[in-house]
Amino acid sequence: EDLREKREGINRQILKEEEEKARIQRDLSVLTDRLSRINESLARKVQARNEYDGTIQETEAAYMKILEGSQTLLQVLKRESVNLSKKKQAS
Repeated sequence: EDLREKREGINRQILKEEEEKARIQRDLSVLTDRLSRINESLARKVQARNEYDGTIQETEAAYMKILEGSQTLLQVLKRESVNLSKKKQAS
């Protein structure tokens, strides 16, 4: 009789732990799927950010070239303006 009670007690513990194991496995599966989706989303967002960084760098480089070109043009215009003024005064 005593052995049967011990067996039943162990059996209840086994059933309880098997239920807990099944619940944890379901939770793990859900979390694994969620982690996978988050990793994919992160990869897409990092790629987009890197593309933005590249575009920003290209735009900044083009802006600097435009700025340098406009400064050079301004210097040429100032020099030519001075030359024209000198020619008018000479004549």
